[in-house]
Amino acid sequence: MSKLKLKQENIRNFCIIAHIDHGKSTLADRLLEQTGTVSEREMKEQLLDDMALERARGITIKARAVVLDYVRDGEAYQLNLIDTPGHVDFHYEVSRSLACCEGAMLLVDAFQGVEAQTVANAYAALENDLTIVPVINKIDLAHARPDEVTEEMEQSLGVDPADVLRVSAKSGIGVDALLDALVERIPPPDGDPQAPLQAMVFDSNYDEFRGAITYVRLMNGTIRKGQKIRFLRAGTNHEVIELGQFAPQRRSCDTLQAGQVGYVICNIKSLDMVNIGDTISTVEDAAKPLPGYQPPQRMVYCGLFPSDGQDFTELRDALTKLHINDPSFEFEPETSDALGFGFRCGFLGLLHMEIIQQRLEQESDIDLVQTAPNVTYEIVTKRGETLYIHKPQDVPDHGEIEEFRQPIVRVNLIQPTEFIGPVMKLCQERRGIQLATEYLSPTRTMLTYDLPLGEVIYDMHDKLKSATRGYGTMDYEVTGYFPADLVRLDILVNGKRVDALSFICNRQDADRRGRAVAKRLKQEISRHMFEVAVQAAIGTRVIARETVPAMRKNVTAKCYGGDISRKRKLWAKQKEGKKRMKSIGQVDIPQKAFMAVLDTGEASK
Repeated sequence: MSKLKLKQENIRNFCIIAHIDHGKSTLADRLLEQTGTVSEREMKEQLLDDMALERARGITIKARAVVLDYVRDGEAYQLNLIDTPGHVDFHYEVSRSLACCEGAMLLVDAFQGVEAQTVANAYAALENDLTIVPVINKIDLAHARPDEVTEEMEQSLGVDPADVLRVSAKSGIGVDALLDALVERIPPPDGDPQAPLQAMVFDSNYDEFRGAITYVRLMNGTIRKGQKIRFLRAGTNHEVIELGQFAPQRRSCDTLQAGQVGYVICNIKSLDMVNIGDTISTVEDAAKPLPGYQPPQRMVYCGLFPSDGQDFTELRDALTKLHINDPSFEFEPETSDALGFGFRCGFLGLLHMEIIQQRLEQESDIDLVQTAPNVTYEIVTKRGETLYIHKPQDVPDHGEIEEFRQPIVRVNLIQPTEFIGPVMKLCQERRGIQLATEYLSPTRTMLTYDLPLGEVIYDMHDKLKSATRGYGTMDYEVTGYFPADLVRLDILVNGKRVDALSFICNRQDADRRGRAVAKRLKQEISRHMFEVAVQAAIGTRVIARETVPAMRKNVTAKCYGGDISRKRKLWAKQKEGKKRMKSIGQVDIPQKAFMAVLDTGEASK
């Protein structure tokens, strides 16, 4: 088919969007199989999830594009599929995919039903004016409830029940009808192949042999091998060395025309030269740049330090290498009195942070110490300056602060109706403000709350699963920064402030959290030859103290009776030795202690 002249009206661009674990990657496997894109011998589960971590965890982290050649009634069609992640942390990947498509396949689990990320993705698709093809997956499960799930989709998303397709991605039931529906319902792309070239850069990847591989969706015009092109935002000119499409491996061709999705290789040595959202045009007849994307918002920050200070250079090289293929996280060097040299890293969310940490440890074999994650705060000083605080150590003195603002997120929580009470209690404990309650069906409800992001990121998801026996789901989006009564709580170990243990919390919670952290650290810090004082303080005011007792040695064991003055002399000598040791002794703080700051704050509520 690749040799035939492709008609533009026979191109369909679509992505698969769904909540995590609803079967996107499995359905993509069946589509690849059904259209003959991949032979039976090459087929394996989660074919598009080619990262080792994706396969190990069974989740999609990176969106993948693939072209499907489909023949229907003797007519050849080209279906460009983009498989997207389902977790809220990777919504940025989904938003980029939506901008390159005319349609979206909205996948819903036949048992789990409509969940939080389903609603968020559906609204994002509607905002991009995409045609939605609703699909219920896993209909062959013994406990599937397709009729009730169809009712939920109608209630929450306004979907016509007659439009809902029923498939089983595992067994292949209904996949033929689904392919026909994609061709019939999704409109062909607009765009004129004869117009000046406009191609949207929606992703990029680095290949150690070919350099930067740029993923593009052509909006207008045609791109040819050997042509001189210009990246409009970056202002750089390059020659096209190779172009083609993913099927799912790279398949080169001589031209790509308006409406098609593919890749361009231009001998670019660094991914820093490729801006996601940039527009590619020709050097001679440059078109107007396309709107592009909003830059990703890093919401969670934490410090990463090598447990052995000698590994600092290796950690820097490993982070640089990872950043090349995942520009959505950022890092900058920082120094800690307690941990030495390391890096302050910004992530899209907690799962994103966990995945980067795992990749560092697995791919680079570096043993890391990670500080407790925290969110970005905004401070207006008395001089009228606005500061963005990524780490508690940067909070200025209380006298200089005019207003302390925290990020607020709008959270949608979907759960069975019988769990409304526990979920509302969970949100109220975290200073949530209820905005709406909506019944998706007689058995499922959606609650909408405004909550501080700092209360959501760490273990809100785990607590929600516990409160709803695993049936609750949540999705959130940042609404902005709002004033709050916040303070920086410092932890002192042996009279010295350990900056990596400092955290920001609400003033009303400070005393309780300070006591809880001090108690927890007393358990985590091992006993030394001298007494270790653990204190929690706000500014110069100490609000809690715990003491880790010294290891004792019975120095009078060798005294059998005799005068008491002999024993007193030995005890005095021991006391003097411990005092001297304390003045020069170093307290070892284990990795568990850094996460204890968060564990205690939530567990004690």
